[in-house]
Order: sequence, then structure tokens, then C-alpha cells
Amino acid sequence: MPRIAGIDVPREKKIGIALRYIYGIGPSLATKILQDTGIPSDKRAKDLTDQEVASIATNIQRNYKVEGDLRREVQQNIKRFMDIKCYRGLRHIKGLPVRGQRSHTNSRTRKGPRKSIGLKIRKDAPSPS
Repeated sequence: MPRIAGIDVPREKKIGIALRYIYGIGPSLATKILQDTGIPSDKRAKDLTDQEVASIATNIQRNYKVEGDLRREVQQNIKRFMDIKCYRGLRHIKGLPVRGQRSHTNSRTRKGPRKSIGLKIRKDAPSPS
């Protein structure tokens, strides 16, 4: 299993797809990396030589921010929004959708399960016993 940027990429997948398992690398960036290194995108990850794996790894390390560094930067940006209490930061603090989605209904993923409001007990209803 080739190890690139600290991630074991899947052996059986084509390298163009396997690179996407690295956080921060999507379809277009994977294609660009393979063009820069001169490796065909339809080659399987298990068929790569050690030299090809090394060239991909050095290209990623030299030119792109991926995995831990990128995750850290994103978290720092979110924390900065929360510290300056801008609109996006307040939405993060409250646990509501940040990017303009409807929140009157929907957004259950972000808000969590529904919280039931206290049940009203009718006086004329029969007792539960």
C-alpha cells in the first residue's frame, strides 16, 4: 500500500482516484499533481514504482498544504471567526448552519435531534393509570 503524505492510499484504485483519499486533494488537484510528475492517471496505485511514489510525495509536500497542516489552518480560521464574533463565528458557536442554509425547518444534522417542548396534559382527558 503506497504511503503518500502520511496516508495509505488504496492499492487497487487508479492513482488519480487514490490521491483523493488525502485530505485537501480533490479531482482537479490530483490531475494536476499527476501531470506535473508525468505519471498516467489510469495507472493503479499498486503498480507505482518507489521512485514514482517519491516524486508524488515530494510534489505534494513542496507545493500544497494537505492533511494535518490544512486541518489545523481550517480550525484556526473557524476559531478566529468565533473570537471576533462575526456572523459566521456566531453561527459556529450556536451550532447552526454557517453558509446561509434555511434553519427554520431542516438543518437537523447541525442542530441535532429535535428537542420536545413540554407536553400539555388536558384536564378532561382520562388519567394514564
